[in-house]
Amino acid sequence: MKKFGLLLMMLITVWLVQGCSGNVQNDSKADADSTAALTNTLTKQGMPLEKQDAQFAFKAASGGITEVALGKLAEQKGQNLRVKNFGMMMVKDHSKVSNKLLALAKSKNINLPTTPGAADQKIIDELSKKSGEDFDKTYVADMINDHKNDIEEFHYASENCSDPDLKAFAGKTLPVLKNHLDAINTIHDSMK
Repeated sequence: MKKFGLLLMMLITVWLVQGCSGNVQNDSKADADSTAALTNTLTKQGMPLEKQDAQFAFKAASGGITEVALGKLAEQKGQNLRVKNFGMMMVKDHSKVSNKLLALAKSKNINLPTTPGAADQKIIDELSKKSGEDFDKTYVADMINDHKNDIEEFHYASENCSDPDLKAFAGKTLPVLKNHLDAINTIHDSMK
């Protein structure tokens, strides 16, 4: 089982690094190869998750970890009290969601990442260097973009995941993400 977890982590890392490479011509082939390898691994291990389900679970886990890390940064570095409070909400809500996803994955013998992916870590590192109003503006913009993307991905998963538990998880998480987007848009509008 440890070999399986290590192999999955390696595949996801390769997938994330390739996604950040900017080499458009090779991206689709590399993504297909990574997806095929992940699917083969899951099939050999007798895992019930299909490739899109596994990809969603891994991306959701990494994203949740990143939201918590960025929320902690907002609590520490935010100048605007609303940004700080939003950061606290991110830590609380995304920790809760991440714990649910980890419990679900554990019940299915799936190992999920425990650290942000390379692209997410880059965002954390860049925000760590900012302070004051510059931090607030960058954080708010990132949260708006991130939550828009998350809502699309969770909506898709809530309708298309083959695994009924992951499908339900995505559906139950969607209202939380929509509330976050509404809240961060309100903060953005107040900062103009």
